[in-house]
Amino acid sequence: MTLPAALIATPVDAERAAELRRVKWLATGVLAATLVIFIAAKALLGVHPAFGFIAAFAEAATIGGLADWYAVVALFKRPLGLPIPHTAIIQSNQERIAEKLGEFIENNFLESGPVEAKLREIDFGSFIADWLRDRKRSEDLARFVLRMLPEAFAATESSGLMQFISRRVTTQVLSIDLAPLAAGALRGFVQEGKHGGLLDDILRVLHQTLTQQETMAVIRDKVRAEMPTLLRLYRADKFVVNRIIASATKFFEEVRNDPQHPFRGEFDRMLLSFVDRLGSDKAFADRIDGLKRDLMARPELANLGRTIWANVKDFIERSASGESQVLQHQLARMFVEAGDALDGDAELRAEINQGLVAILRSVVAEQKSGVSTFIADQMKSWDMEQLISLIEVNVGKDLQYIRFNGSLIGGLAGLALYTLEYVLRLL
Repeated sequence: MTLPAALIATPVDAERAAELRRVKWLATGVLAATLVIFIAAKALLGVHPAFGFIAAFAEAATIGGLADWYAVVALFKRPLGLPIPHTAIIQSNQERIAEKLGEFIENNFLESGPVEAKLREIDFGSFIADWLRDRKRSEDLARFVLRMLPEAFAATESSGLMQFISRRVTTQVLSIDLAPLAAGALRGFVQEGKHGGLLDDILRVLHQTLTQQETMAVIRDKVRAEMPTLLRLYRADKFVVNRIIASATKFFEEVRNDPQHPFRGEFDRMLLSFVDRLGSDKAFADRIDGLKRDLMARPELANLGRTIWANVKDFIERSASGESQVLQHQLARMFVEAGDALDGDAELRAEINQGLVAILRSVVAEQKSGVSTFIADQMKSWDMEQLISLIEVNVGKDLQYIRFNGSLIGGLAGLALYTLEYVLRLL
């Protein structure tokens, strides 16, 4: 497997390769120069004793340069192509280097402590807020969401997810015991005093109904039918009906105008008694449950759900195709407003940061072994010649300077030893 293109053949690497070649030639030139100086100094030993010191320095420098050349070359390849043991170290240990590098990254870079510390330095909440507050980014996000929604709708329908959700919703609704919920809601309604307005509305409706001509005619017919014939001759029914309507109207007005009217107390007790029965009487619970099941079984409800789904889907598809811009603008505005709200809520940003740190830390902890294995496998599959060329281009220049140092240090060491030997001979 060749190395990733991003790692090779870059302009920077080309410059480094040219510089490496220049330094290599220079180091080789120094080695050749020390060898020539050594030969020349040896030949001139009889001319003057100083040539002995020069020869000692040049000899040791040549040996030091050769030794360091061997060491540098052995790291990457076999010197002169000879199968010398313990050479071409990187090539020979490709798998072990890959595995150790993977372990090193796993144990030193992907441990939970350093990962969490690094993650806590990042303000994810502020980044999200700033990103969403940018109008163009929010519009791009809205367009992206709209493009994905039709596919999501289609996938939901084709995968049977819609039927599953429908069944789950129906099951959950049917499992809800509505009687206690209704009793609790009504009890809160009464305790907050909101039923007073309801009573006023009921009395107003009753008054309006009783004073309608049609209602009065019906009551009059009923009263006349129950009266003796003699009273009907004197049209007492009209008098009775008028008195009933007048009395009822007066009663309704008294109750509506008097917050402390006794009838209001009776109405309160009646409602609370009904609430208590609703919450404890099994007959009420069974009746409500039956009504709930009948309602959920109605085909009109299923048709209503399908109609709503089809209309929503059609609206989404028209918005995604660009036929309508309403939803896109609303989504973009919603994202911007969400960014503004998040920017002004430090507590929410802190919760987002904490949540993301926990999630990412868990993900890294679960995947770190896989990451190290992936790194090791990738290195094992690389072309080692390319990898060695890459390493040599990037660090080879510094390694070549070892050859200069070897020549210099070796030469000084040889000169020191020759000087010591010369002094001892004089003694």
